[in-house]
Amino acid sequence: MNWKELRQKPWFRLAGNIYVLVLTVFVIWMVFFDQNSLLIHLELRREIRKLEKQQEFLKEQIASDREIIEKLSDPKELEKFAREQYLLKKKNEEIFLIEFDSLNEKNDDH
Repeated sequence: MNWKELRQKPWFRLAGNIYVLVLTVFVIWMVFFDQNSLLIHLELRREIRKLEKQQEFLKEQIASDREIIEKLSDPKELEKFAREQYLLKKKNEEIFLIEFDSLNEKNDDH
């Protein structure tokens, strides 16, 4: 195949058109090399989804914490929380901690 025959092919005329060449270079530039390329947009979209999931989780945590704060506004609930979480006690009161020992239970099975 020589040059004249190659130039007569319809695909070569389309590919050799200056507008098609400029458009092809422009599309390649915008997809891969530009500062606002398609690849960067995809990466940013993934980051947005991740941050939205984190935002939903934190909203749930805030709602849970609000419930706990409302619950602790009652003095009896506050005392119960302090005793269970921080092992606080009243004056002249003794606290006995009972710990579960899994080794004793395993020895009892044999």
